Amino acid sequence: MLIESLATRPDLLDPALELGDIGAEFMRHDPVADLTRAARLATRWPEYFLVLLDDGVPVARAVGVPLAFPTGERGELPDHGWDGAILWAFEDAVDGRAPTTLVALDVQVAAEHRGRGIAARALAALRTNAREHGLARLAIPVRPTQKQDRPDETMADYLLRRRADGYSADAWLRTHERVGGRFVKVAPFAMTITGTLRQWEEWTGKVLRPGPNVVDGALVPVVANVEQDIGVYVEPNVWFEHCP
Repeated sequence: MLIESLATRPDLLDPALELGDIGAEFMRHDPVADLTRAARLATRWPEYFLVLLDDGVPVARAVGVPLAFPTGERGELPDHGWDGAILWAFEDAVDGRAPTTLVALDVQVAAEHRGRGIAARALAALRTNAREHGLARLAIPVRPTQKQDRPDETMADYLLRRRADGYSADAWLRTHERVGGRFVKVAPFAMTITGTLRQWEEWTGKVLRPGPNVVDGALVPVVANVEQDIGVYVEPNVWFEHCP
């Protein structure tokens, strides 16, 4: 399997985007995520935008952003998880601060190629990429893929779910554990999405009722306030570190 970056193969951007997307429609409305549109990442950090090819055909992508961590004011990975890492990366880019850590934001395998261990190869490619660029850490705010089946369960309780072999019951968490990833902590508010009740209906096809609402693709309920005409989704993720 060949691994290319957009720094050397910018022509792979469009094929990489066609591999699919993670998450439901409402996840496209996180304002912080607007900073990580593929065109922006391809322009600013093409060397950290990797594409895995099998016989010349793109089958997966693995995308990261470089940032400085740890520093004097950054003693631990952000509770804001995915959103926090994005803000740190852009802050460092503007300030000209040298990065020391790669944070992976997106690992996507084409649907027809899943179950072949390609996700693990993508993680290995990210580790190698970090090492080749002189970065000491690879950190990932992991979004457990099967947590959406248990939206009312706390992330702490969900992490206790284990198979007989000791690995996580969640497939994506299990992939990280199997390749040597180290659990760091839960990021309790990794992504925050707000919208009017009408917007949430457009995003989910569901009319939100006062209080918590379970919607397809959400890891936790969306909380609605009818009087204020607002729905709020605060998603937890799980920080893992991998040694490059």
